[in-house]
Formats: sequence, C-alpha cells, structure tokens
Amino acid sequence: MTIPPGGSDDGGLAAEPARLVCARCGASAEAPQLTWTCSLEHGTRRHFCVTCSRENLRSIEGRLDLNRW
Repeated sequence: MTIPPGGSDDGGLAAEPARLVCARCGASAEAPQLTWTCSLEHGTRRHFCVTCSRENLRSIEGRLDLNRW
C-alpha cells in the first residue's frame, strides 16, 4: 500500500474525539473543554468539570505555588 506524502495509513477514518472525565464527580465531555480545569498532581493530569471547579475554587487556589500568584 502506498501512502501519499503527508497522508496516513488509517484508511481515511477519523480518530475518535478524546473524552475528558471529571476526577471528582465523573462527568464526561468531549475534549477540549475550555471551561474545565486541568491539574497536575503527583505527575498525573486530572481534569475537573466547571461545576466541581467552581465549588472547590478555594481549595484549588490553596494548592498553587506562591510564584503563581
């Protein structure tokens, strides 16, 4: 099979869109979600939905390094 320059070998099938899952409540949505919060905790990326982000804003801010303020 010959692959055209800049093409792929997936047969023209589009990849499934990535899904985000809220680490707190389990809500899911198609990525990207600009209103969701992303956190890197102990080397693991965690996503939080809008509702959980708003409900826990003070806790999230409390974990920020001082140089982020």
